[in-house]
Amino acid sequence: MALRPVMVNIKALVPSAVGRFWADALGWSAYSPGSTTYVGPAGGLVWPDPVALGIDFVPVPEPKTPTKNRVHLDLATTSAAHQAELVARLRSLGATPAHVGQGEVPWTVLADPEGNEFCVLEPREVYRDTGPIAAVVVDCADPRAMARFWDESMDWTLHEVTDDHAVFRSAKGGGPYLEFLRTPGVRTVPERVHLDLLPYPGDDKAAEVARLRALGATHLDVGQGGVPWTCLADAEGHEFCVLALP
Repeated sequence: MALRPVMVNIKALVPSAVGRFWADALGWSAYSPGSTTYVGPAGGLVWPDPVALGIDFVPVPEPKTPTKNRVHLDLATTSAAHQAELVARLRSLGATPAHVGQGEVPWTVLADPEGNEFCVLEPREVYRDTGPIAAVVVDCADPRAMARFWDESMDWTLHEVTDDHAVFRSAKGGGPYLEFLRTPGVRTVPERVHLDLLPYPGDDKAAEVARLRALGATHLDVGQGGVPWTCLADAEGHEFCVLALP
């Protein structure tokens, strides 16, 4: 049994608008079949995508607080010129500079139109084949503990773990990385961004949830009511959802 990350879930006041921003930012397409907006690779809706992690924007009534999200996206670039061009294009789409204590760094920190922070990285060889999203980055206190939990929870491969970071990637060798970075500070507000995971066909969702509970996950009530997915939190309180098979 194993779970696969399939989406980055982002809460939004206006999912269609922020979804359009991200579709334009990534060169992807936005699909709004109902109240949510899903952003995925262009060429027609394929879900779950076998390589890419899509982004699902779900409506909430509350705006983002000034507190930095504990989960953010890093965008890949291929050259210094590409990085500068991408930053300029994102600014024209409505992104704004963000200050999260980064100091002098070679990457650029921006926020989307609803204030969700993200980074446009300088060219890095490790991200040459990820697509537009280089990594999903999760702030944490103990990367080694996160590596132990998530290595047992999902089918992605653990590439590296140190006291400062843990790095996962799909065993298929494509798409973005998932990185847990040691970061000062603790969670003080509900998560605005989290991962959604999906069982494989033939696996039992309830059994997967029970397995996660045995690994240390806890049930989470975020007011979701009677829904087909299950909301959980890892040992550091990072929210995530186990989806029902389509």
